[in-house]
Amino acid sequence: MGRNEGAADEAGRSARCPGPGYQDVLDGDASPAPPLLREEAPPPDERREWPVDVYTSREHHRREVEHLWRRVWQIAGRIEDVARPGDSFVYDIADDSLIVVRTRAGALRAFHNSCLHRGTRLRDAPGCLEHIRCPFHGFTWSLEGELSEVPCRWDFPQIEDEAFRLPEARVDTWGGFVFVNLDPEAPPLADYLEDLPRHFERWPLEDRFVAARVERRVDCNWKVAVEAFIETFHIIGVHPANLPFFGDANSQYDVWPERRHYDRMLNASGVPSPHVRGDLSPQRIIDIAARFGMVEPGTTIPAGSTPRAVMVEASRKRLEQDLGLDTRPFSDAEVQDVIQYSLFPNVVLFGGLGSPLFYRARPDGDDPGSCLFEVMLLLPVARGAEKPPPAARRFLEEHEAWSDVPELSYFGPVLDEDQAIMPRVQRGLRASRKPTVSLGVYQESRLRHFRRTLDAYVPPVDPPDQP
Repeated sequence: MGRNEGAADEAGRSARCPGPGYQDVLDGDASPAPPLLREEAPPPDERREWPVDVYTSREHHRREVEHLWRRVWQIAGRIEDVARPGDSFVYDIADDSLIVVRTRAGALRAFHNSCLHRGTRLRDAPGCLEHIRCPFHGFTWSLEGELSEVPCRWDFPQIEDEAFRLPEARVDTWGGFVFVNLDPEAPPLADYLEDLPRHFERWPLEDRFVAARVERRVDCNWKVAVEAFIETFHIIGVHPANLPFFGDANSQYDVWPERRHYDRMLNASGVPSPHVRGDLSPQRIIDIAARFGMVEPGTTIPAGSTPRAVMVEASRKRLEQDLGLDTRPFSDAEVQDVIQYSLFPNVVLFGGLGSPLFYRARPDGDDPGSCLFEVMLLLPVARGAEKPPPAARRFLEEHEAWSDVPELSYFGPVLDEDQAIMPRVQRGLRASRKPTVSLGVYQESRLRHFRRTLDAYVPPVDPPDQP
């Protein structure tokens, strides 16, 4: 009997799906998992309902802008976006906008994207800059934010150069990402990240390269998009073809009580879902996995082996051939499985080598029913190899699909399935006559953790009655 069978165990763990849990899967691996993946942080046994209006209310959206987006550290881009002096990009979050730029001295700055003359938006696109110049009347600032030119200066006797510096947001870096914070009084990024960097010591994200970077507009609230990816409960409904080789209900969810800003999910690949009914031979599992590019067509299972072992070997071979990686230092779980972390408020990060992805959702201006959703493929670089240049950002139009992007490989069709469901969630929330959503205690524990942290930043005006 698997260690996840039954109701709550002596450690107070919430009930899980009968059958083997993620730690049971690791017990059978030939290459043992590192201690980090053997840690468990059972979520609290929480059963409260959560209000619906946070996804639909324009008033709640405005409160989020003021109390969340203008207070938290958030990823604005990659360091590769501002690698050289003068490199810049624009980061928009709701109605706020920043110009992130590398100065001549090599420092990173994040200037509010508004001219101090009459408020014109200064930049719309990335570029290598000599200075920052307003396109309306030509007011100009250096890359350090100092006022350098005022056309018809004689007509502005009230302007003092020091008072006319471009206002700045705070900026810092971790994992190859550029973070910004609009709150000058916020704690430093290192405090905000808590001990998340410890979890990525084996898989440093700063050493990866951007193999694909794709963004699109999705007709749903940004929280709907985030929540769609932090549980595997939806696999049975949205990705049922994956069930023969993806242990969705075997997943382990880790919510550390002292950590507000991140949590974790571990998903086993190469084992059948507990939801699979009837006989499913090991060879049949491999034949199905071959249709998804997980193994070569015609692969057979050697005597005494398992589908997971065969898929791990195929993954190692693919990583060695395609990227020149030496996978021997990595366990079977790191090579094969989904090792996923969410970083509050809007980012999903992946460890290991099995799913080298990055997701980010953010509000689309002032519309609570629309968001910008970005996917990056962050591939590891072989030891001693030169990091390839980052892929150019691609914005998908409404008629385009994720699977139209060949660089996304087999992740594209999966993202198309997710893409189809998110607007349906938003439309259903708007149509609902039930004022709350009802979340699972274990499988949706990360959604509960997310909503608890969100409530700490943006307290609900009228909390729903609790049973």
